Amino acid sequence: MYLHIMECIALGTGGMMPMPLRLPTSVLVRRDGRMMMFDAGEGIQLALKKGGLGIQALDAVAISHLHADHVLGLPGILMFRAQNDYPGPLTIIGPPGIAKFVRHTLEDLRYHVNFKIKFVEWSRSASRHAWSWHGAELYWEELHHSTFCLGYRLEESTRPGKFHPDRAERLGVPPGPLFGKLQSGETIELPSGKTVEPEDVLGPERRGRVMAFATDTRPCPGLLELVQGADIAFTEGMFALEHQREAVEKKHMTASEAAEAVASVGAQRLVLVHISPRYTREDEARLQAEARHHFPGADVARPLGAYSIPLPD
Repeated sequence: MYLHIMECIALGTGGMMPMPLRLPTSVLVRRDGRMMMFDAGEGIQLALKKGGLGIQALDAVAISHLHADHVLGLPGILMFRAQNDYPGPLTIIGPPGIAKFVRHTLEDLRYHVNFKIKFVEWSRSASRHAWSWHGAELYWEELHHSTFCLGYRLEESTRPGKFHPDRAERLGVPPGPLFGKLQSGETIELPSGKTVEPEDVLGPERRGRVMAFATDTRPCPGLLELVQGADIAFTEGMFALEHQREAVEKKHMTASEAAEAVASVGAQRLVLVHISPRYTREDEARLQAEARHHFPGADVARPLGAYSIPLPD
């Protein structure tokens, strides 16, 4: 059965360091009760607690790069998860060195987790495909930052085409359970011995939903690949236009640059994260306005803001 509920929650929206009202950037994706997290900065488990989100349903954490504000919260996430009696396995996806970081941290802290951890590390020989998750595929691309950095794209599988009950009835299929089997892609056999194929009663396949996560980067081909046609894209908008030079020097983006990039490849929605700690809540309105000059659908993420992603059609 196709999963109908998908939402993204901005656990943290800031860059560089945790602030009283803005934890480091982290985005949680929920799909029908299962969860996947993108980046885990210092203290991010506090957002899970504050939002009443729990952690046992967390299947994976995808890390962009090994800078403190993106990875220092990972040990806390592991310890929080280990408080459950039967948490199940966890997959950690990320750049070269992520497995070493986690293993050494747990060893140095002498902390034992009660679940299996699987690591998926990027390498030069790796394909674009990183991981499969309950009817969705995770892809990664290299970004352009001061250290090696990955961005991610989560694509749901295609869905069966629209079911046409009138076609089914004309073929002699009675309303009821057989309709459901055809809708789910099964071939059925009628009492007469006649078989009916799903393609006899379904329209063309329909695409699934797409979300993208890309932070700590200059505009680059990898960024455009990730956000192309996405239903929602979470990208950094760390600086305002007045700090353009600093953005270039530190290999980050302004809110305007992020909006231009996303608009150029047909993404549907932009949510800006990784906001510099120099900016107040009032400054965020300016960042949003600068982004909306290029992409009217741009928003600055709010802590614990939830963004539902409807089916495309």
